[in-house]
Amino acid sequence: MSEDTIRLVTIGRILRRRWRLLAALTVVGALVGYGISVVFPPKYTASASVLLPGQWEERELLTQVDIATSSSVVDRAAAKLDWAGVNGSDLRGRVAAKAADGNIITISGTAESPERAQRLTDRVAQQFVAFSTRIAGGATDAGAAAGPEALRKKVQETNRRITELAKGADRGRTVEGVQARTALENLRNSLEAAMKKLEEADPATDKASMVVMGPAARPVGQSPPTRTQLIVAGALLFFLLSVIGHLTAARINRRLRTEQEIASALGSTLLGAVDVPGEQRAQGARGSGGPRAGLHRLLGTDTRWDVPAPQRSGDEAARRTRYRRVCARIRTQLPAPRRLLVVVPDGDELALRAAGQLVAEAKGDPVLRVVVVPVDRPIVPDRGTEAGAVVVLSAGSWTAEELAGIAEACADGRHEIVGIVVAGPVRARPAGSADPPPDHATPALAVRGHATGGSA
Repeated sequence: MSEDTIRLVTIGRILRRRWRLLAALTVVGALVGYGISVVFPPKYTASASVLLPGQWEERELLTQVDIATSSSVVDRAAAKLDWAGVNGSDLRGRVAAKAADGNIITISGTAESPERAQRLTDRVAQQFVAFSTRIAGGATDAGAAAGPEALRKKVQETNRRITELAKGADRGRTVEGVQARTALENLRNSLEAAMKKLEEADPATDKASMVVMGPAARPVGQSPPTRTQLIVAGALLFFLLSVIGHLTAARINRRLRTEQEIASALGSTLLGAVDVPGEQRAQGARGSGGPRAGLHRLLGTDTRWDVPAPQRSGDEAARRTRYRRVCARIRTQLPAPRRLLVVVPDGDELALRAAGQLVAEAKGDPVLRVVVVPVDRPIVPDRGTEAGAVVVLSAGSWTAEELAGIAEACADGRHEIVGIVVAGPVRARPAGSADPPPDHATPALAVRGHATGGSA
């Protein structure tokens, strides 16, 4: 199986076993997104297009884009709008421009309402056209605006004067008059040709005539991110973070999962593996009741997700056979009388149930006494009549350091660990197919690690 398949299986296991927790965190993310949408008011964006006639190079269009968002244009637009408490610096972050195909500059304005966004965009577009025209020399003042027309009138007046001089030269029909008339005609032709070339070579005249292609349309919807988008983004973000958190926790998990690793950490041998009907509960989730335990049950965090689904077990007789084989191995290793301490880590429900069943199947040979040892500060009762200790625990629940602490506690109590028993969860068959338990299969009395002496 490839790593991709393993990841998909792991994600599927998370979704199946942690769907309640994921659903709750997704709802929390949606609420966070809604809260952000309330804190930040909605925005509306309007756009207007400005046409630039003539031939424009790409760098010239980029220059016009910079001009459209410059402080000179935005400050003039702010002065025309005259909004209370809003100046050019405040509007500069709300105005954007970009060059489109066909020599078109698209100007966008963002505000708190559709009406203000429309007014802002129209004002910026108007001031951009006026400012660009002024830079191009198209309309700085009344005298500059009349420059080309005055030049044409001056040429016409000069042509009339040349005509009058030519008529005056005709009266004298002399060689000098003919030469003067010819010189005046040449001067007229040269003046007209120069004026024509001047008009054809003046690109500023065409480029200065920018046109706003209609008023900005009033926006009908909010600018992204909208409230709906923020809610969806918050829910999706929390969902993904939850899944990633589960995967990260599983990757850095140092709990021992194999029987060989557990035996090596405790420095002993494996006596056998037994089956316990029921789900394997997560550490820290067990308890007789209370709001915390109820919350764990509600969110589904009281069940381990990072272990494979329990397999369907055999009948009651098959499960009891496993326990009897463990007891038989103990009898072959120890001489009579055989008295052992059964050490169970605190919080390991599967191990505690397996220890009780092991005591029931032992039938007094060997004599077993169950003690529950806290893992954070393990303390094992001092050795009395016991010949050693058997550690019962479930796989995938404890780290090597925690098991090493239990082994040291057993050594401090002068108990030699004669073997370990690994308990695994299985799915029990329907009640009708199981053999009835024997009358002597009563639960074993478990005592805490600080208890001393005595036998079961």
